[in-house]
Amino acid sequence: MGDDGARRVYGTDSARRRPPAGKGEKLADWADGRLGLFALAKANMRKVFPDHWSFMLGEVTLYSFVVLILTGVYLTLFFEPSMQEVAYHGSYTELNGVLMSRAFESTLDISFDVRGGLLIRQIHHWAALVFITGMLVHMMRVFFTGAFRKPRELNWLFGWTLLMLGIITGLTGYSLPDDLLSGTGIRFAQGAILSIPIVGTYLSFFLFGGEFPGEDIISRLYPVHILLLPGIMLGLVTAHLILVFYHKHTQFPGPGREERSVVGMPFLPVYMAKAGGFFFLVFGVLAVMGAVAQINPVWAFGPYRPDLVTTGAQPDWYLGFSEGLIRVMPGWEINLWGHTLVLGVFIPFSLFPLILLALGLYPFLEAWVTGDRREHHILDRPRNAPVRTGLGVAWLTLYAVLLIGGGNDIVATHLHLSINVITWFVRIGVFVLPVAAFIVTKKICMGLQRRDRAKVLHGRETGTIKRLPTGEYIEVHEPLTQAELFTLTQHEQLPPHETGPEVDAAGVRRRIKRSERLRARLAKAMYGPDARIEKPTVEQYQEITGGDHPH
Repeated sequence: MGDDGARRVYGTDSARRRPPAGKGEKLADWADGRLGLFALAKANMRKVFPDHWSFMLGEVTLYSFVVLILTGVYLTLFFEPSMQEVAYHGSYTELNGVLMSRAFESTLDISFDVRGGLLIRQIHHWAALVFITGMLVHMMRVFFTGAFRKPRELNWLFGWTLLMLGIITGLTGYSLPDDLLSGTGIRFAQGAILSIPIVGTYLSFFLFGGEFPGEDIISRLYPVHILLLPGIMLGLVTAHLILVFYHKHTQFPGPGREERSVVGMPFLPVYMAKAGGFFFLVFGVLAVMGAVAQINPVWAFGPYRPDLVTTGAQPDWYLGFSEGLIRVMPGWEINLWGHTLVLGVFIPFSLFPLILLALGLYPFLEAWVTGDRREHHILDRPRNAPVRTGLGVAWLTLYAVLLIGGGNDIVATHLHLSINVITWFVRIGVFVLPVAAFIVTKKICMGLQRRDRAKVLHGRETGTIKRLPTGEYIEVHEPLTQAELFTLTQHEQLPPHETGPEVDAAGVRRRIKRSERLRARLAKAMYGPDARIEKPTVEQYQEITGGDHPH
């Protein structure tokens, strides 16, 4: 037999001696043959992700959303979205014999008769609050660090849409129990809808199926809350995560971190292990909150009645912004062609989405002002973008002021102040405080830039005092490491956009569009000499550190 025959026999014998594949391996081979999972996993499972504590804000939001879905599925098994009137006879004897809707009765049954029902209800509500809080804080982290720049503008819009849908989903879920508190909130929303000129009445009748409160609102909100909005949000979350995975993850400036390189840990097994542990940590914290911190005790409010209202009725915090706009707005009304326009409600009702829309469109405004079309994977330090940081703080200040306005009665009673004083404070504060916050924040950022420049040129103060032969006392400075120098000086300081000379080379006055003039003015305000401190050059650093310097 020749060598080829020997090799064939040897190969056959080796194949015969190979142990049979296990069930898991067979399943993996079967899936790979049909879905191509092996090549996909091999290309992406070792993808490197940077590590920073602020990245966990997005994870908290994601895991809260997962908890919302899990607890929501459990609650749907027992909740009945019906406004059919029934007389209550259940475990909560304080309400026995009281007429209420079937939705409110089933909410009481979940709270007192279903095993674990009250715990799941409270976890669900706390998870909703944490979910929206996490989205807002996560978006602020993205905003302040410039993580919305190319190629992540679409992901920013996904996140902004998720925030809007989260607020609407919270409103619909908050209204389902049909208790007196949530019914007051629906009444508030109905009043805002009625303020829409011409079509407001028709929209209200269509939504409520007739005169308020009608008999259809709960059954209509139910599929929107458990199916339509969560389905859209789940699709957006999936798309958001796919884009995060597709684009290189943003990272803070530091040694080895460049636009084309990432410093961090591999997705599998390090990042996945940390993410799994963090999920259970978030779930555990929400479970503890649901177990020990009471929230939305609907039995204390009782069923909704149109002729009653709860004292101190407050929505969840994320709706306090919109309520504050309406509460502090003067009650203006005008009559035109037989129609009454309730401007005291319609104007703030319109401002709420417009203020949020400004936040959503900001990345595109900044890209237009700078004209920057490059990809950015290194984050900005907020101090190096003073105008952007100031605008973000101003927006948050406006949100906080209006939140106080939305709870003006609670603030007044707890602080023993006049509700009129609170209302006028908010009315004035809406115009004054955001501007003051912008100015103060910008000055702080400029001061931090000056400190960074001094640290680069002169080093870090050590607190050690040295006397020179001349009798002069100086403080010894410790020079920064190369890594620290790189972190403090890696940011770009490109010249702001300009319109160019008014007159061309031939002496003819150029025609400059108004949009170009506006763009140049905004660029100067955002990135001009009044908005940044020039970072040290290599020559300046060498001049100070190269010779016999007392530091």
